[in-house]
Amino acid sequence: MSKKISVSKAIGEAIHEEMERDENVIVLGEDMGKMGNVFGITVGFQEEFGAHRVWDTPISESGFCGMAVGAAMRGMRPVVELMYNDFITVAADPILNQAAKMRYMTGGQASVPMVLRCPMGAGRRNAGQHSQSLEAIFCHTPGLKVIAPSSAEDAKGLLKSAIRDNDPVISMEHKLLYAKKEQIPEGEYTIPLGKAAVKREGTDLTIITWSRQVNFSLEAAEELAKEGIQVEVLDLRTLVPLDWDAIVESVSKTHNVLIVSEEVKRGSYAGEISAQIAEELFDELDAPVARACGLNIVSPFSPTLEDENFPHTADIVKAVKKVLNK
Repeated sequence: MSKKISVSKAIGEAIHEEMERDENVIVLGEDMGKMGNVFGITVGFQEEFGAHRVWDTPISESGFCGMAVGAAMRGMRPVVELMYNDFITVAADPILNQAAKMRYMTGGQASVPMVLRCPMGAGRRNAGQHSQSLEAIFCHTPGLKVIAPSSAEDAKGLLKSAIRDNDPVISMEHKLLYAKKEQIPEGEYTIPLGKAAVKREGTDLTIITWSRQVNFSLEAAEELAKEGIQVEVLDLRTLVPLDWDAIVESVSKTHNVLIVSEEVKRGSYAGEISAQIAEELFDELDAPVARACGLNIVSPFSPTLEDENFPHTADIVKAVKKVLNK
């Protein structure tokens, strides 16, 4: 049995179910209580679970993220929201320097079972300080796990696994996916961290991607199929730990790779994956690994300029053809 719900509703269900299952799961962040978060994901949670489990915090990312680290070390399982992932810079120390390193720094005596939800991405005309995709910062930091779902089913299943995990997990949620409605399984289910999913089979080239770019990549694959080009779309779902086995299997079949992400190309996680493939799968490649990413600029406010700033279907089609010399 299945039901059709939006990605935002799926995320809300995941949090709600985990709060029912485990009284140590708490929710905190700006406007998370009475308002139910700026995207309406936790509407009614405070009334149902109480203000002691759903906390409205001051506008102090460093403060409430630091508080969540301490709560997690004392046995709670905080689900924290940064209203936009751009604000990670404000909370860099408690997240990158404390939560990520605590297990190592204490010799395994302490853990930080905490989830940090980070709405990310462009397309809403929110300009330079509310539109970035900063997954590379999290992926670069040892000790953090990172998920980046592209669908309602994955968003719910991955988030439930993240809440149950005993290490800090960053959930990268593209804002323009929230309204997307899809079928998801009825009842209890989880999706393990570190397992990619082949969203489309192909033989000519592998697109490695995540989050909203999975949608554009699937559209591009449909267009290319009309010309006889069969593209495999590999949705990583979890960026750290990376499902390297899935990448090896797909690249060994297609022998051509395009990595697609919305993040700025310079210093991107796409570049890290590209380097790993070049180092370890060089003999499997028929052409150099290519990337289709955002431009190395501040995200523009102008709708026309913003749409030119990150890959869309046509850009991916063009990039695939370039790799295949078509």
